[in-house]
Amino acid sequence: MAENTLLEKLEGIHARYVEVGQLLTEPDIVSDMKNYIKYNKEYSDLQPIVEIYKTYRDCLSNIENAKEILATEKDEEMREMAKAELDSESERVAPLEEEIKLLLLPSDPQDDKNAVMEIRAGTGGDEASIFAGDLFRMYSKFCETKGWKIEVTNLSEGTVGGFKEIVFSVTGQKVYGTLKYESGVHRVQRVPQTETQGRVHTSAATVDVLPEAGEFDIELNLNDIRKDTFCSSGPGGQSVNTTYSAIRLTHIPSGIVVQCQDEKSQIKNYEKALNELRTRLYNIEYQKYLDEIASKRRTMVSTGDRSAKIRTYNYPQSRVTDHRINLTLYNLPFIMDGNIQEIIDALQVEENAEKLKASGV
Repeated sequence: MAENTLLEKLEGIHARYVEVGQLLTEPDIVSDMKNYIKYNKEYSDLQPIVEIYKTYRDCLSNIENAKEILATEKDEEMREMAKAELDSESERVAPLEEEIKLLLLPSDPQDDKNAVMEIRAGTGGDEASIFAGDLFRMYSKFCETKGWKIEVTNLSEGTVGGFKEIVFSVTGQKVYGTLKYESGVHRVQRVPQTETQGRVHTSAATVDVLPEAGEFDIELNLNDIRKDTFCSSGPGGQSVNTTYSAIRLTHIPSGIVVQCQDEKSQIKNYEKALNELRTRLYNIEYQKYLDEIASKRRTMVSTGDRSAKIRTYNYPQSRVTDHRINLTLYNLPFIMDGNIQEIIDALQVEENAEKLKASGV
């Protein structure tokens, strides 16, 4: 990318930043919460680019000043100082430009959202349920290190441990942008607790990560929703709540059904279920976007086919392999204890490389 073209882009972004800042002070915008949130987010998103633009602009200005001194100044001491500054500032240009190119890459507008995660036991019977429980523990530990909050909304326990299915929300900073890489089939190879002959079995669990829909992302017509109440139940269907506090919502036009039995309060369960329903409806449209880019980015597991095998956890070899980027790590216990940031970082680097290649910058 030519230097003047990069500057032109940055100057245009700076002008928009100033414009949005002014819009945020206008009474019409302040009184319209939906627009105010939209512009406030745009302003926040532009801020880091504007900051590096100023640094880059100053760097180029210093280089030009140093060159001018070297071309006109006779005093040797001044020339030495100018030469030192020219060398120093010139070394900063390339790293700054690389950082700017990454910041200019189009980001998924959903990345800043919270997420709804689902883990379901797949092939492997009881062992698959146990593995689903292991994955939930892994994500819980990871979220804890990030300072994120987890709330379980629905679960079905396995007969010997773990979960047949567990649904939970994750709230925090840039949750979906971090966890979206986890969507897909996770495979485990190990000797099951129920295996008496020590043979290694292969089981699987499916992970889905959905960006949580905000209040203004989708409008729900409550007349389209059928609400049912029932008693919360524990393992084996045993009633653990004698009041009808659990909620099941059915969206009649789409046929989507969600339920929440986490809270003792029917009102709280209803609010959580309504939020999940809104998220699932929102993701019908979002999935079209994912399908569109599925063939372009192999790192985007949440794209297209969510039944694709993305990662294998091999216990005998203490090995974790991410099949999308051929990354293999031999520290399985460490990873299962919630330390998955290294894998996510590698996927993000690969995705950025793919974006850079596609953008031609």
